[in-house]
Amino acid sequence: MSEPLRLAIASKGAYEEATLRFLEGAGLSVWRPNPRQYVGRLSGIDGIEVLFQRTADIVQQVATGGADLGITGYDLVAELAGDDPEVLVVMEDLGFRRCELVLAVPESWLDVTTIADLADLAVEWKRRGRTLRVATKFPNLTREFLLRNGVHYFTLVEGHGALEVAPALGYADLIADLTETGVTLRENRLRVLEGGVILSAQACLIASRKSLCHASEKLERARIVIELIEARLRSRRYRLITANIRGHDEEDVVRHVTAHVATTGELGPTVARVYPKSGDTRSGWYEVTIIVPAHLLLEAVDHLRLAGSTGITVTSPDYVFDSRSFAFERLCRALEEGA
Repeated sequence: MSEPLRLAIASKGAYEEATLRFLEGAGLSVWRPNPRQYVGRLSGIDGIEVLFQRTADIVQQVATGGADLGITGYDLVAELAGDDPEVLVVMEDLGFRRCELVLAVPESWLDVTTIADLADLAVEWKRRGRTLRVATKFPNLTREFLLRNGVHYFTLVEGHGALEVAPALGYADLIADLTETGVTLRENRLRVLEGGVILSAQACLIASRKSLCHASEKLERARIVIELIEARLRSRRYRLITANIRGHDEEDVVRHVTAHVATTGELGPTVARVYPKSGDTRSGWYEVTIIVPAHLLLEAVDHLRLAGSTGITVTSPDYVFDSRSFAFERLCRALEEGA
């Protein structure tokens, strides 16, 4: 029996719930014997184990080869892996758990509204013998961002628990922390600096160069996971429209439909003759099926109405597969380059 592919995901809390929902939506339902066990599997797919880990530990597991694939926050990957060649980002944006790593200062700092103001303040405090203190759980990203933006005089304070209270408690002057809505920052009388977004992040899929390089069976199982996720994400961008249109013939219907960019479809519309229940084959009704980008849906519907369409129905595809998996191809190229 060959070694299974190991997929590491969050072990608890909102991140675990969101990841499980995402995987189930992609046709990758996770089976876990009980909440206290840290190894599960993908239902209906042989040879793939699911490892339940802390989100921060997932990056380390992938880096060392303890896990072959992992789903965790891009913020953690950027902070903990950096330029580590053993951690490959397969898909940077899985579409859930969006957040931003930001610099936030007390609302009472009326004269400090931009990152440039913060740089000036750091210089002024330096002259007075005082150092700007920044509380954060992301020291690498925060240090790099501050230096890149001209803030050279500061001390990073390792954060534990809720960082929003750090300025009020006096052990830091400002914070660099994750926020989704900004509500918690405002409740603690903090505000984000203009130009103070260090990183925009979300859940991402990463892979281990160490464990997948020269492991053809594991790589094939990885392709299954990547293909299904990629096709599921692509499907969110499209809608499938079906409508009945009267016309002299198929070419006449095609001319009506393709007269607007919203209804041209991916390669073009599919047109099929409708055989009415009345049995009158001279009626000239045709069924048109097109795939349209989601943001052009109403434009497409309006144009079909102008063309005399009836019975317009819209559905969302579960998957949209391309001619090949671009994400998997990128992974294979990265593995070859590092071989």
